[in-house]
Amino acid sequence: MKQISLRLQLIIGLLFITFYCIAQTTSRETTLIDKDWRFNFGHPFDTEKDFGHGEAYFSYLAKTGNGDGPAAAFFDDRAWRLLDLPHDWAVEQSFSEEGSFSHGFKEAGKGFSEKSIGWYRKKIAIPQEDLGRIITLKFDGVFRNSKVFFNGYFLGTEESGYDSFEYDVTEYVNYGGENTISVRVDASMEEGWFYEGVGIYRHVWLQKTNPLHVAQNGTYITTEVHDGYAMVTALATIINKGNYKGDIEVTQTVLNPEREKVTSVTGKGRAPGFYKNTDFTLILKVTNPKLWDLETPNLYCLVTEVKQNGRIIDRYETMFGIRSFRFDPETGFYLNGKSVKLKGTNNHQDHAGVGTAIPDELQYWRIKQLKDMGSNAYRCSHHPPTPELLEACDRLGMLVIDETRLMGINEYHLGSLKRMIERDRNHPSIICWSVGNEEWNIEGNVIGERITQTMQEYSHSLDSTRPVTVGISSGFRSGISSVVEVMGYNYLGNGDIDAHRNDFKQQPGMGTEEGSTFATRGVYFTDDDKHYKAAYDKKPRPTFYSIEEGWRFYAERPYLSGMFIWTGFDYRGEPTPYGWPSVTSYFGMMDVCGFPKHNVYYLKSWWGNEPVLHIFPHWNWKGKEGEEIPVWIYSNCDEVELFLNNKSFGRKKIEQNGHLEWQVPYKAGELKAIGYKNGKRLLTQIQKTTGEAKNVKLTPHKKTLTDSNDLAIVIIEVTDKNGLHVATADNDITFSIKGGGKIIGVGNGNPTSLEKDKFLDVISLINIEGLQEQGLSSEELPNLLVSYPDSNWKEAFKDRNYKNQSPSYVYKGNFELIGGLDKDKITFFYKKIGTQAVVFVNGNKVTASAEDPLKFVLTASVLKKGTNTIHIVATPVYKKHDWDVVNTNPGVIQVITPAEDWHRKLFNGYAQLIVQADGSGDEIILTAKSENLKSTEIVIKQ
Repeated sequence: MKQISLRLQLIIGLLFITFYCIAQTTSRETTLIDKDWRFNFGHPFDTEKDFGHGEAYFSYLAKTGNGDGPAAAFFDDRAWRLLDLPHDWAVEQSFSEEGSFSHGFKEAGKGFSEKSIGWYRKKIAIPQEDLGRIITLKFDGVFRNSKVFFNGYFLGTEESGYDSFEYDVTEYVNYGGENTISVRVDASMEEGWFYEGVGIYRHVWLQKTNPLHVAQNGTYITTEVHDGYAMVTALATIINKGNYKGDIEVTQTVLNPEREKVTSVTGKGRAPGFYKNTDFTLILKVTNPKLWDLETPNLYCLVTEVKQNGRIIDRYETMFGIRSFRFDPETGFYLNGKSVKLKGTNNHQDHAGVGTAIPDELQYWRIKQLKDMGSNAYRCSHHPPTPELLEACDRLGMLVIDETRLMGINEYHLGSLKRMIERDRNHPSIICWSVGNEEWNIEGNVIGERITQTMQEYSHSLDSTRPVTVGISSGFRSGISSVVEVMGYNYLGNGDIDAHRNDFKQQPGMGTEEGSTFATRGVYFTDDDKHYKAAYDKKPRPTFYSIEEGWRFYAERPYLSGMFIWTGFDYRGEPTPYGWPSVTSYFGMMDVCGFPKHNVYYLKSWWGNEPVLHIFPHWNWKGKEGEEIPVWIYSNCDEVELFLNNKSFGRKKIEQNGHLEWQVPYKAGELKAIGYKNGKRLLTQIQKTTGEAKNVKLTPHKKTLTDSNDLAIVIIEVTDKNGLHVATADNDITFSIKGGGKIIGVGNGNPTSLEKDKFLDVISLINIEGLQEQGLSSEELPNLLVSYPDSNWKEAFKDRNYKNQSPSYVYKGNFELIGGLDKDKITFFYKKIGTQAVVFVNGNKVTASAEDPLKFVLTASVLKKGTNTIHIVATPVYKKHDWDVVNTNPGVIQVITPAEDWHRKLFNGYAQLIVQADGSGDEIILTAKSENLKSTEIVIKQ
């Protein structure tokens, strides 16, 4: 019995080990690695300021694994800034008139060599059990011209700031130990003419798979909708990065929106050859499908399982939707057989406080703001978006035009197009691929025709289900517009749209850009000296049209599928019609914070389904008593009557897609609008003259956060003693935060505000200068610093005979401090120049910190302003080989100057904070205060 028992134990143990190894080597793992990156600025041409990168005799391009400077695996980055991704370093910089007009005048990138190169480094552990799996790094986007290294091995360069890319690091991994990722980002050249941000501004992932697995973006799902059922065609591309040569099975399973199994099918075949691909195409029938549409965006899941010898070695999930759509040249766009007018906006990836590094929840929130406005379509202007934006559009029911960055027919252009389509083609929200925008050099000529035809056919080879469009602005009668599948009209004033339609009656069309109005939120009288535009919807320029004019034009023409307004949100850069100190655009229906301008309510009236009555402006016009104030009403009621202090100014009918106006002599009190539908009173809205600002009010968009990636968008405003919002308030509000969260950005929507987006500690790195040495006769290291003969000092390490060294050496150098020693945190990060060492600063011995024996926190008691002297007594390092390189850099002094308190002036009554959870579960306590106002505090749970 004992022998049987022991035998059973051995069998069970072996089975456990086998199962464990299978689990470790077969399951797909994709892990977000955004946390705890080190960052510092490099330099585009000064290699000393670029930490010696590119100085090695054998560089990373000469010999494999020879990454030098920060690209080297064991580079000391302890003194660098610690941060989380996504990260946009441009938004952190000050504004300068010397900065780029189109990029919001930030001191970063082009023209700022000290802020155009950034280095990111991260250490990750990969266990021994992962040996045998394929290990890859996946980057959703890095702006721009990135070079990536892994353990000092050069992986590649990605020039585009918008393309997602992936590197296989399997053979470079230190299994069972530490591994180093290094990324050099070069933003010294811009790609677009709008704010693009700088840095690793999208997510980074670590992926582990079996050598035989679904390839990158390796599924492609198409659907055909029939009466009572849908046919789902599921292609899976399998890649073999191992030596397996036998049979495999691929099982495709469809899960419904409730994650219940609907149907499944299995295909059998041979594994592809080494480093080759093979496609498995399977067809599944889904009965009574729940269609993806604007109101109920149902999402199905395709689970792809790869089996080898009967066991699952890879599992890959793809979200998709079942729907049909088409563009008709006579009657416009159809979704699931129903006519839908496209009510779209163009948008750049940019938000107050965070720039292009938009967290996932903020992506979702921005799409929801557009959806609540009545918008049903989104054009990615003018580059591929983040995957999370498309996921938000899928979940919320927002149609998408997905756009590549640059037209062309070579590997750079078509490669970018290919990556975009293969990454995004399973998103049900996408209805069109855009391959270009306002390419004036080629829009009207045969070159443009040829390029468009090539890109169009190439797009079809990757995705046969969607048409191609181009946004065209320099004439609608020749060139690209004569061959593109769906005509994209950019602005009514740029050509005769009706005439083009008459010449190309088989070509569907839509307004890919329209409006381009100027408006400053909360401003009602244009002040060109202050760079403020009145927020009434007026024709902005002779060749451009107001939002109302644009919508009327497209709404009245059934053959036009709809229009996309320029833009949904304001964005940094392009501060037309002004320049410095305007730093954001004026085009948005909402400002850079997402606070609505009044055009939002015009669109809500005619794009949405809910009753709307909106009156503006505010009614605080002290000093303008008796002057006529333009009062506008946006509503989808039949009629509206306007009152001031119960005196009627008449009842007016509203035209379809129109608005109402009155001129009202100002008098403090109550401005009231009453809306009527079918003769019955339906809605009432009131604007009251408010008292002085008394209280600060904080309103988060949600009060409970779930994890460290979640956030709350907090509205800051002030109210009078009666709790009424004061629309003219411009108080400077100061914020503090305690508990389990942090503030990551602040804004107010003012296009001329030069206030900071972020309040961060300033980290300065100070080198030790003039390093000298003396040889000593003893290996014993002193506890007290003694006096050394001045005549014996010589340049450190110069002409050192490493085979005949002194028992120990004393080194002396200097560093300069100019800041406040009482507030700054000063640390010496020692880099070993000896096997054992003691350190003295200004004659005082300093002790290493408990967590790091090479880190010395320097207190004010041992420091002084101006020149400080550091001595290091160390036993020497001996070379094993003549070619060994011995470190001669004693380290760096890090000075952290604490940030000032977060604060922001209100702009016409509002400001915004973005608060991110830390995942600790602790409550977040946010406090706001301002001089002469009652402070307030809110609690956000997690």
